[in-house]
Amino acid sequence: MTAPADKGKKAKTEADGGEENEQIDGALVLSIEKLQEIQDELEKVNEEASDKVMEVEQKYSEIRRPVYLKRGDIIKTIPDFWLTAFMSHPLLSELLTEEDQKMFKYLDSVDVDDSDVKAGYSIHLNFSENPYFEDTKLTKAYAFADDGTTTIKASQIKWKEGMGPANGNGINKKGAKRPLVEERLVVHIASITFGINMQLACAFF
Repeated sequence: MTAPADKGKKAKTEADGGEENEQIDGALVLSIEKLQEIQDELEKVNEEASDKVMEVEQKYSEIRRPVYLKRGDIIKTIPDFWLTAFMSHPLLSELLTEEDQKMFKYLDSVDVDDSDVKAGYSIHLNFSENPYFEDTKLTKAYAFADDGTTTIKASQIKWKEGMGPANGNGINKKGAKRPLVEERLVVHIASITFGINMQLACAFF
């Protein structure tokens, strides 16, 4: 049987423990709040840094523009340059079918419009007259919203009679339907945007 003195001592110990836990919890909450304040400050600095980097990128994008145009003029004098560049890329070479390769033999130039990189960019594939589709330019446009979402708009390919995927060009050798050419172009264009391996293509020639 527990003595009354022991009960009182136990109650006092529990009370002291409760107060100590409250102090620990309060200190923890305060530390977390201070940590959040510092994190908010850091995010603000990161946003400012991102804006500055964007400004520099915008400036040099304009400076690079005429250089890209001069490079494009040289590329046009090299037969099958873009097809060779694609086939030299480890990912693209696996994605391009024989039919795709025939189409990209008519690709004359690739143009990226990033006059406002913060708002988005557009990628244009310029083709010469070809037996596959009516278009001379295929465009993929990316628009960035303030909430972080991205809106993508793409050209609808106007296939010539008998050349669209629905007319049999969408079947691979294994008999399974392969992705539409337009869908695969998204992958091709993305690779172009972030730098295709031009050195391999130049080395080939």
